Amino acid sequence: MFTGIVAGMGRISQIEGEEVIRLVIDFGMVSVDGLVEGASVSVDGVCLTVVDIDDRLISFDVIPETLSLTTLGEKIEGHWVNLERALKFGDEIGGHLLSGHIFGVGEIIERDDGNEFLDIFIDCPDDIMKYIQEKGYIAIDGISLTVGHISEGGFALHLIPETIQLTTIGGKGLGEHVNIEVDSMTQTIVSTVEKILEERV
Repeated sequence: MFTGIVAGMGRISQIEGEEVIRLVIDFGMVSVDGLVEGASVSVDGVCLTVVDIDDRLISFDVIPETLSLTTLGEKIEGHWVNLERALKFGDEIGGHLLSGHIFGVGEIIERDDGNEFLDIFIDCPDDIMKYIQEKGYIAIDGISLTVGHISEGGFALHLIPETIQLTTIGGKGLGEHVNIEVDSMTQTIVSTVEKILEERV
């Protein structure tokens, strides 16, 4: 489990393989203390398993399904990614609980840069939009955020300076893609209501 409070950014130093891809990420300033092989790490919101540790170079294997359903399939060497270590018992939950299982990919179609803020609008797949609520929780590239306004086909996000500084989202331009994970409680409620309505019909 994760909280969506990104620890910092890492840089992809190596990509190798054909079907199962080995991602080697330089954790930079993100702590690797106590990190062991088999541990879970959120990489741009995708839950991945550590398969090798070489000082601050941490390796992950990514299967074809994950590559096709998330933005990890678009990455090249040199790209930056958001990193979060798995939640430990007793840790403060500053964002909201996340599983690292991506629902789909959205596209940034509007961007408004202010002096100390950034507003972006994300075009979202229709099958995900039913789970999106104004002022509700959502995770974008592993970042716990609050949904701003909703309009046909997508939703807005209002980002504060700390989020822009500590994560990759401030560097993303129009047409770039982001991973979307819906709040699990919202998903459960919507799915339950849909099931009840179907049974009544």
